[in-house]
Amino acid sequence: AAPEKSYFEQQREMLVGEIAQSLEHVLQNINKLNRSLEEVIAVGNEFSPVEALWSQFENVMAKDAE
Repeated sequence: AAPEKSYFEQQREMLVGEIAQSLEHVLQNINKLNRSLEEVIAVGNEFSPVEALWSQFENVMAKDAE
């Protein structure tokens, strides 16, 4: 039979379990953040052609002003 665990060992096991669970939550939240950042970057990249067109327009207008 296994010897009975001391109070310290019981508390240590409980705390290690809580820490492991908390780290799992942190990992899940980091993954969610990463997916959100990837979505933001993808949306930003969709505006790249529009930005290029406006920039070209701005350059043409600047030349006409000269």
